[in-house]
Amino acid sequence: MADPSDRISQLKIDRSAPAAATSRRLWPIATGVVAVGAIGAWLVLGTGSAAVTVETDTARQPPSAAAASSVLDASGYVVARRQTTVSSKVTGKVREVLIEEGMRVEKDQVVALLDDTTEQAQLSLARAQVDSARAALVEVEAQLRNARLERNRLRDLAARDLASASSLDAAVARYDELAARLDTGRENVVVAERSVALALDALSNMTIRAPFAGMVVSKNAQPGEMISPVSAGGGFTRTGICTIIDTDSLEIEVDVNEAYIQRVEAGQRVSATLDAYPDWRIPAEVIAIVPTADRQKATVRVRIGFLERDERILRDMGVKVAFLGVEAPEDVGDGIEGVLIAGEALRADAGGDFVWLVRNGSVERRSVTIGGPADRPRVLVVNGLAPGDTIVRSADAPLNAGQAIRTD
Repeated sequence: MADPSDRISQLKIDRSAPAAATSRRLWPIATGVVAVGAIGAWLVLGTGSAAVTVETDTARQPPSAAAASSVLDASGYVVARRQTTVSSKVTGKVREVLIEEGMRVEKDQVVALLDDTTEQAQLSLARAQVDSARAALVEVEAQLRNARLERNRLRDLAARDLASASSLDAAVARYDELAARLDTGRENVVVAERSVALALDALSNMTIRAPFAGMVVSKNAQPGEMISPVSAGGGFTRTGICTIIDTDSLEIEVDVNEAYIQRVEAGQRVSATLDAYPDWRIPAEVIAIVPTADRQKATVRVRIGFLERDERILRDMGVKVAFLGVEAPEDVGDGIEGVLIAGEALRADAGGDFVWLVRNGSVERRSVTIGGPADRPRVLVVNGLAPGDTIVRSADAPLNAGQAIRTD
């Protein structure tokens, strides 16, 4: 039987054996590990730096020269500088309304009639009072003529001692009394005539007229309703017949952020585009900058006037405006060569203006030529980019040519 200790000794490793064979087997494995690590590092780090997070922008062809030449864009509304709610001077019942929405009216044109029964009666009474005062005046004038003759006759008789002094004094007193009554009668006639004038004015208030030529944009009352220049309480008393706007006074009001108000000045050219007609560019200009700011919105109101009038321009329409620079062409309605990019995407160094163009997950430097000032939110690039090119707008670290990038 074999000795168990001999079997155990056979399991021991011979430390005296050469290690060359083992080293030859491990060398290819180590070389492969190093190569794989190098390839992985190159794929991850690109040219030896980590991928940079960037925000991108797309180069777009400008729709018009106005968009390319704009120093500031804003939006606002069409407003009527001259408008009014036509009402009556007195409270009354509407008898007839002679206008409808969309109707053009001229200055002093009748828009409504109120019930004038009471005013007609008052006018008739005033005219009757005038007739009565004039008749009384004629009677006093006749009496005064007789009193004058009586006074003169007694005066002659008294001079010849044929009439007493008392009778002469009575005749003189009668004459003076009638002369005073004549003056009073004349004043009464004047007062009665003025009452007629007041009655005529009250009657004219029953006819409501347009204060100026314009367009009726709303009809607020119907026949049979009560109308009052002030609110009389309750829901059945109207305060106006209609609203009229002067279409020649239509203009644009926009609120400009106070941080950019220095780009706007009175008389500056503006290209306006109504939301309803996006392909129609209307020439306009800045009328005035309202000299006050809204502290809550941090904006300044700017008034813009249309240089062309058109029936398609309506009150309260939404409108977008482009404030044009001094180098803007005269005709801003046509398209223009080049593309628009975000102003912060444009960079410059000793080599000139350039952008970082995105290509297959990395960036390349692209020299560009701009067609206007560079200190604008949107810059016109006339050479170096094509519509649809993706460029870097901002990055969280400096970029180099061939730099790997990633977007949020």
